[in-house]
Amino acid sequence: MTNLNRPDMYRFHNGTKAALPFEASEYHSRLAGLRQIMADLGLDACVLTSMHNVAYYSGFLYCSFGRPYACVVTPSDCVTISAGIDAGQPWRRSVGDNITYTDWTRDNFWRAVASVTGTGTAVGFEGDHLSLMQSAKLDAFLAPKTRHDIAGHTMQQRMRKSQAEITLIRAGANVADVGGYAIREAVKLGTREIDVAMAGRDAMEAEIARRFPDAEYRDTWVWFQSGLNTDGAHNPVTARQIAEGDILSLNTFPMISGYYTALERTMFAAHVDDASLGIWQANVATHEYGMSLLKPGVSCAEVTHQINAFLQERDLLQYRTFGYGHSFGILSHYYGREAGLELREDIDTVLEPGMVVSMEPMLTLPEGMPGAGGYREHDILIITEEGAENITGYPYGPDFNVVG
Repeated sequence: MTNLNRPDMYRFHNGTKAALPFEASEYHSRLAGLRQIMADLGLDACVLTSMHNVAYYSGFLYCSFGRPYACVVTPSDCVTISAGIDAGQPWRRSVGDNITYTDWTRDNFWRAVASVTGTGTAVGFEGDHLSLMQSAKLDAFLAPKTRHDIAGHTMQQRMRKSQAEITLIRAGANVADVGGYAIREAVKLGTREIDVAMAGRDAMEAEIARRFPDAEYRDTWVWFQSGLNTDGAHNPVTARQIAEGDILSLNTFPMISGYYTALERTMFAAHVDDASLGIWQANVATHEYGMSLLKPGVSCAEVTHQINAFLQERDLLQYRTFGYGHSFGILSHYYGREAGLELREDIDTVLEPGMVVSMEPMLTLPEGMPGAGGYREHDILIITEEGAENITGYPYGPDFNVVG
């Protein structure tokens, strides 16, 4: 029997490098920031394992399917570690080097990581991503002299957007508006939620491909909810048919190279009753008040407390369901939350120019009450030197969003 050569790892640099979401200089600037963090903490290497950090520092957004991936950063190297099933794509979509690990022997992933970090070094890792099992394997294969959780440090870096990122986020907001208009056209009495959602998603996919012909396309989605299904912001789409007088929730989420943007609007089918109109107008007023508070030098907690007081005066605070906004960047519904920049009572982060946040108050009144349903408006704002720039264009409120 012929013995097969079954290596633990290899380099498969197939084809030529692809166009990344940003110029190489953008990634070099990000890596310089990370290397400064490493120097400050006395680290020899960082083993980044989350989708958001691998993509942020290398350009490669992996598809895990249960396999581990990494971007290993040292003072001189940036190497993505990927599974053989992806062949040459991770190298083409990485700003630096790439090593492919094989399935022939268990834990070849960690052997590949160790080939870059060496053993007995000071290693940074993501404490909010590395599982207990993988953490034990890091210790076994790297034998680090010290370990340091750098998840919070990298989040702080990602929260402050470059001009290149802001340009991409601005384009994403424009695409979200395109999806919103497509949904508005698709809303008809008797139409299913799923059919409306597909119309919005298809319009955004086509627009992303038009604007970004060199990109990879994945993960763009729509949540379009009606009636009782509007009570939660993240409720999945159903086959429920739209009925006259239904409250509707429009939610478009274009994904461009791992970057998330969103548009969310309250709508009503054909007409809106007086009780619902009153709640809707109150939420719109809250939305406008909240946007007026977003400016540099104000903390997330301060904004939150002021909006709470605004709703309390109107006896509506008890219907608030979550925080009033969050950061944008490399994130989705399954990776990348930048929890240090959310408009909540327990977040003391002070807003700075270059941060990007949403304003999205939501009120949910339970079934059986006048005006029952979930009301939500969502705009994206870039914090500037003087205040904030709203980059969402689709109109909110009853004048435009009683449809069908």
